[in-house]
Amino acid sequence: MVRIMPVDRLTDEDIKEILTKNKRIALVGASPRPERASNDVMRYLLEKGYEVYPVNPRYEEVLGRKCYPSVLDIPDEVDIVDLFVRPEFTMEYIEQAVEKGAKVVWFQFNTYSREAFRKAKEAGLTAVAHRCMKQEHERLID
Repeated sequence: MVRIMPVDRLTDEDIKEILTKNKRIALVGASPRPERASNDVMRYLLEKGYEVYPVNPRYEEVLGRKCYPSVLDIPDEVDIVDLFVRPEFTMEYIEQAVEKGAKVVWFQFNTYSREAFRKAKEAGLTAVAHRCMKQEHERLID
């Protein structure tokens, strides 16, 4: 059987380590609308004990949590920047993740930008791509 290497070149063990060692997540593109994937993933991560900081300049609050206009506005440290924005908007958040001192940037499905991914890696971030944090958590940890 031929195994295709994912674009992020991360193994299941790598993903499991990311999900167990990093508990503070900036969720970019958070939405209060329950039909949105970002809302579902945020709710799941909160239920699993993660500290989730919604980031979206359009909202004051998401799922009862203060919503921040940018990653840099979060007063606490951030481990993972989880992206739920279109690929053309990801570069801005990679720059914020680097400035904030995040360790990981997570490109959810349909958010991948080759340029932003490369910039994240060059800045020393672990970059996860074409994966859903909730699905990976359910598959590897739950």
